[in-house]
Amino acid sequence: MSHILDTQRPKYTIIRGKFYYLNIRVPKVHQQVHGQVIRAKLSNDMEEARRLAEHIAQLLQDAWAANYASKINIGEVIAAARPRVVVMSTIAEEYVSIRDIDPNPIRVALSSLFEVAGDRDIRNYNRDDARAFLVYLQAQNIKTSTIRKRLICVGSIINYAYHELEVEKRNPFSKMIIVGEGQDANKRGTFTGDQLKDGYSQAFESQSDIQLLFPILGETGCRLAEIVGLRIEDIDWESQVMNIKPNCKRRLKTPGSERFIPLNETALFALDKALEMTSSKWLFPRYIKENGCYATHASNALAKWTKKRWGMTAHSLRHTFRDRLRAVETPIEAIDQLGGWSSVKTVGSSYGRGYSVEHLRQYLDAICI
Repeated sequence: MSHILDTQRPKYTIIRGKFYYLNIRVPKVHQQVHGQVIRAKLSNDMEEARRLAEHIAQLLQDAWAANYASKINIGEVIAAARPRVVVMSTIAEEYVSIRDIDPNPIRVALSSLFEVAGDRDIRNYNRDDARAFLVYLQAQNIKTSTIRKRLICVGSIINYAYHELEVEKRNPFSKMIIVGEGQDANKRGTFTGDQLKDGYSQAFESQSDIQLLFPILGETGCRLAEIVGLRIEDIDWESQVMNIKPNCKRRLKTPGSERFIPLNETALFALDKALEMTSSKWLFPRYIKENGCYATHASNALAKWTKKRWGMTAHSLRHTFRDRLRAVETPIEAIDQLGGWSSVKTVGSSYGRGYSVEHLRQYLDAICI
């Protein structure tokens, strides 16, 4: 029996209880520095012990062959050779920081993942965890497009981690099949010209900063968070230009979202009224908290009005904005530049500086309500 165990035991190790220990005899010429035997606790896993023992043995042999006189700290060598445990939440924070992206979609996706699979070492997630995650999301009665986005969030973090940690393994969250994907999609509605006029008129009469978001969004085509997170200094009142850029309370969705938007007469009027209602450096301070910009709260508040009145959310204004620009034959690249959309990928689309503010102003003046 002991002979069988001896043949299975990794080279350069001995077994004490449930653990494998490094056990290397030192050549006489080096015993004055290292002693007769180098011994250190490795692991209770045979394969890990084998890998560590072979690594340390090779390192020692190379040092002795080079007549390296200093004593090697075996404990530090073992710690350095042992794989770094990186849990999903830790690597996700690193991923968000390096990519400089909005952390909220990542947090939402991971909170669901942790419900079914826990916050574990990134290397330990498998296909069963991915399937359990998918089943959990499907049980939440959310759209398949949302499920796909959350799978992509988790998959992107794992791809990043595998690359950084040099893990040669297939991403278990890739190529997940969602039954009925896309069949539950509803085409988002758009506002008519009369509906916009009606909404703008009510917003201006209401003395409500929430309703004032309606004409501002309608005439600039911005995302809600871009407006809710505006500082007073982001608006050049004299030149009538708004600067959409990230700040300490609000990131932008993509790098291409950073842009200058000329303000037409209606947008400027709405922003002026919002300015009258604030004494803060923020245009909509009620949604600015210590830990960020609460654009979702603003969206919910505005939706109570828009859904009741027209059966649509404020995001439909962004779709409407794009249609209105098409109607006055605005070039597609100018539309993308105004809305901060990813531009059509052609050979020349990334050349030059794009349309000037004054050129863009002509298109916005043409659609002004």
